[in-house]
Amino acid sequence: MELLLKRTKKTDKSTIGELFVNGKFECFTLEDCEREVKIKGKTAIPKGTYKVGISMSNRFKKLLPILENVPNFEGVRIHTGNKPEDTEGCILVGLSKGTDAVWNSRLAFERLFPKMQKAEKITLTIE
Repeated sequence: MELLLKRTKKTDKSTIGELFVNGKFECFTLEDCEREVKIKGKTAIPKGTYKVGISMSNRFKKLLPILENVPNFEGVRIHTGNKPEDTEGCILVGLSKGTDAVWNSRLAFERLFPKMQKAEKITLTIE
């Protein structure tokens, strides 16, 4: 499975994007701001291609997608949430978007995650 995250709108609080699964639009995303100098829990991950696994999240106590080998970051996951305060460097998903927010996050995740669980290999490219 190939995931593509296209960052489309940047503010001083967040980065909104569009997530594609094998070339087809899936949902919107919300991340922290892109920064030249990383601030723990408040910086979007660097652009690039990452392998994605699925593992138990100690924080959320359930299986979640995790990005592997992200430079200077640990524990970057794809999960539910609505605003920048919910992300801490992770990627939030939603079916609609607003200024510095994504909405219907649980539904977006419930549609995306089963597809990911069925995939043998998952990569995520962020541009």
